[in-house]
Amino acid sequence: MPTQQELKQQAASAALEIVEEVAGPDVIIGVGTGSTADLFIDGLARFRGRLRGTVASSERSAARLAAHGIPVLDLNDVERMPIYVDGADEIDARLHMIKGGGGAHTREKIVASVADRFICIADGSKLVERLGTFPLPVEVIPMARAAIARQLVALGGRPVLRDGFITDNGNVILDVAGLSITDAPALELRINNLAGVVTCGLFTQPGADVALLATAQGIRRLERAG
Repeated sequence: MPTQQELKQQAASAALEIVEEVAGPDVIIGVGTGSTADLFIDGLARFRGRLRGTVASSERSAARLAAHGIPVLDLNDVERMPIYVDGADEIDARLHMIKGGGGAHTREKIVASVADRFICIADGSKLVERLGTFPLPVEVIPMARAAIARQLVALGGRPVLRDGFITDNGNVILDVAGLSITDAPALELRINNLAGVVTCGLFTQPGADVALLATAQGIRRLERAG
């Protein structure tokens, strides 16, 4: 049986095949954050000189890209990207996701919104019937931490401050366990509308376009309906 690391590498390699299809001197690739995204970044090094550059969703990813000599551009200078490639902490059959285990989900949402397609890369264990086993990260402006925590408790959650962690945006994260996520899009909107929330880690609007899930039998490809 392949190890989890080998499966992550398999998923990253599958995404690199898509980069091969779209690569060109004017092409910019959006890059996510996390252990699987790190493997994608390492593989992206072979495209150095064949792409205009990348946009990173975190300081961590930007540093890794720069270490490979891959240009990192400011999103404000980019109008469109053919693809954004990132991992997920959970993903369901509708290609809705929970992200933010690395604390970068706000910037991930922003960068992904400029791309034509969101390509999710993960090992097959991240595919779930219903989202919510993985605690939902919620990025919060520090002064609103306690107020937001009370409202998340009212929604049925058990929020815990991520100890010693500050996001690239200077905010804190509440990791919320125990939520019953029966309608992920509605819950995403409800939490995002709480005053003091920057954004939560639900990605349903619209979620991923393609999921490349690595299994012992190879890559399982899922595509969003419509």
